[in-house]
This record gives sequence, C-alpha cells and structure tokens, in this order.
Amino acid sequence: MNAAADTADSVHRSGWLDHAIRAGLVAYGVVHLLVALLAVQLAFGGKQEDASNSGALHYLAEQPFGEVLVWGVAVGMLLLVVWRLLEFAFGYPEESDDTKRWRKRATSLGKAVIYGALGWSAVKVAIGDGSKGGTDGTTAKIMQLPGGQLIVGAIGLAIIGYGISLIVRGWTEKFREHLDAQGQSGQDGSAYVTLGKVGYIAKGVALGVIGGLFGYAAITHRAKESGGLDQALQTVLEQPFGPVMLTAIGLGIGAYGLFCFARARHLSR
Repeated sequence: MNAAADTADSVHRSGWLDHAIRAGLVAYGVVHLLVALLAVQLAFGGKQEDASNSGALHYLAEQPFGEVLVWGVAVGMLLLVVWRLLEFAFGYPEESDDTKRWRKRATSLGKAVIYGALGWSAVKVAIGDGSKGGTDGTTAKIMQLPGGQLIVGAIGLAIIGYGISLIVRGWTEKFREHLDAQGQSGQDGSAYVTLGKVGYIAKGVALGVIGGLFGYAAITHRAKESGGLDQALQTVLEQPFGPVMLTAIGLGIGAYGLFCFARARHLSR
C-alpha cells in the first residue's frame, strides 16, 4: 500500500505530468474560445449552436477532423482529472495548516469533477451520443426528491459562490500563482495578467447568472427556469443593452481561454 502511494506521489511530482497538464490546459482553452465565439454570435443574432460547453463541442465536431479534435478535448480533460486527483491525494504538503490544506485539496477534487464532466460530454459528442439540451431535465428529477427545492437552491448558491470566488481571484490577480516568473514579467507577462483578470471576472459573472437561475427555479419550483451557460447568456441578452453585455462576457470568456494557453506555456504548480 505504501509502495503504491509512493509511486502515485512520484507521478504527481514528475516532469511528464507537467506536459500532460499543459496539453489539458490547451484543450480547456480551446473549449472556452469556442464558447466565446458562440456567445458573440448569439449577441449578434447569429445563433448556430448553444453557447455552452456542449454547444462548443458540437460545433467543434462539425469542423474538418472534428471527431479527432473532440477526442483530443476528451483526452485533455482526462489528463486534467488525473492531475487534480493526484493533487487531492498528495498536494499542498507545504501548507502547515491542516484545515487550509484540506480545503485546497477539496477544491482540487471539485475541479476534477468539473473536468470529468466536460470530458464525459466530449466522449458522448465524439461517439454521436451527446445532447445539446439544457439542464432542466436533471433539475426536474432533483425537484422530485425529498427536499428537492432545497437541493436545487443549494446548488444555485454553490455555483454563485464559485462565481464570486472567480471574480475575487480575477480582481485581486491571485491567479498569478499559476504562472511562473517569466509568465508574469515584461510586456508578455502584462498581457497574460490582463487576459487572466478579464477572463476570471467574466467567467465568474457568467457562473453567477447560472447560479441565479438555479436559485430562481428553486424558489418558484419551476425546473425549466434553471439552466446552464447557454440559458444564462440568453438571459443576459434579454436585458437592456443585452447584446453589448453579452459581447463583453463572450470576449471575457475568450480571454480566459487565451489565459489557459499562457498558463500552459508558463505552468507553475
């Protein structure tokens, strides 16, 4: 048992894992750029696909060599899942406070779930079994459970909380810790930091809207009022100056995608 743990810890510290993480971050960045493209198209009235992760994967699948590219995203997400699970098991040994260390490890586990969900969506799209539908069907099933409204409300609050954490991380530039020294210096470093700041804040705002939709669905007991990123962006579009705001959010999500590329190039973990 100890030998297995030592081997896993060695893998977590290995250089090849850095290369695997870089590949995964590039795939993650591509998905965000496609979501940004679809969001801007939506803002200008040219909706072709859902402006969501699933919609982005379907859009990618329709391009030349699309199936191969979608499989590439799936593999990239798997690599990120492996990284986060190893981080959950062996990460942050330098943190002397047990509570903070386990909080960070729990965050890593949560990110592994997010990457895993996106990877599974990519696999389903690649094999032709992916749905472009929203989340209201799943929400309706949860609503039918004992305490279903409270569960959906809690999900909404959790998503809002995560969105706020991204906004704070972007505003305070805490994301700088993900870049090595070279990635934070010079004109290139300034550009990377700007991309990160805009990207984290925009993504946080989008998640906040998603969480709000879940909260509204819980309060009204109407599952169809909940939704994923596509419905959140549609909600933004319906507000005063909606196209302008949606374009800004779309460009911000694109900035996050570009920051993923910068992070892959100047990885610090």
